[in-house]
Amino acid sequence: MNEYSVGVFVDALDVTINGGFGLRYDILRRFACRDGVRPTRMNVYLPFDADRSRTDEAYRNKTERFCEVLRDFEFKVLEIPVKHFKDPETGSFIPEIPVNVDVAVDVLIQAHGYDRLLLVGGNASYLRLIQEIQNLGKRVELVGFDNVSDKLKKTADMFFSGYLIPGLLPVDSPYDWGKIGSRVRGVCYDYSHSEGYGFMRYLTRIDDKLWITDSRFEKSPYKTVFAHVSQFEPNFDTSFLPSRDLIFEFDLVENEKGMIAQDITLISAP
Repeated sequence: MNEYSVGVFVDALDVTINGGFGLRYDILRRFACRDGVRPTRMNVYLPFDADRSRTDEAYRNKTERFCEVLRDFEFKVLEIPVKHFKDPETGSFIPEIPVNVDVAVDVLIQAHGYDRLLLVGGNASYLRLIQEIQNLGKRVELVGFDNVSDKLKKTADMFFSGYLIPGLLPVDSPYDWGKIGSRVRGVCYDYSHSEGYGFMRYLTRIDDKLWITDSRFEKSPYKTVFAHVSQFEPNFDTSFLPSRDLIFEFDLVENEKGMIAQDITLISAP
């Protein structure tokens, strides 16, 4: 039995407003525990407006359903009270949601209980937190979507775009991720401007071999498909290619020459 453990801490507000709306927490758990580790702490930090809850039944019911689903997957939901401050100039009330403070405190206090930290969120304020956890000899993995701090990406031991994790976000596709005819997400890691074509790489499964990015190796969970310039969306500037930062969505189609990418659409850029 693998005694290695992981702590999962999710800034739900940061995820929701930065491209991660609809995140599937069962898939997130599978990703966190992909190499047989056991989860110790799995905390989700959710802003909660008590005043609004008393008058807005739809808001209250939606929050309750969300918490119930997460508890089914053994996540602990910590509701962070939303505080309101009156703007002296306009007289309106402005919400303040200091979620990152609660996340940082819990990550540090509970650090003795896990060997690896998976932090979900891209707020630059987590930079010092990551460094402190690494100073304790622990590995830090970061999952984010849009607007993730570059310093945060480089400081973490591993950064993985949530867009690239199969099933983590909903994709409008008639077939399961990776099947012929399905729509997947990946990056254009190689591109020839003189020839007008390149290659897209996408993840096929969640396992403990994510570091084997070269799809020519048998144990690699990645696959590579041909991508012609004509398949990129109109007006896309291919001068930005190749890039590991641009995230594309595309159809997997098979022809007489093999697998190719069609209807390639940019869905996320730094």
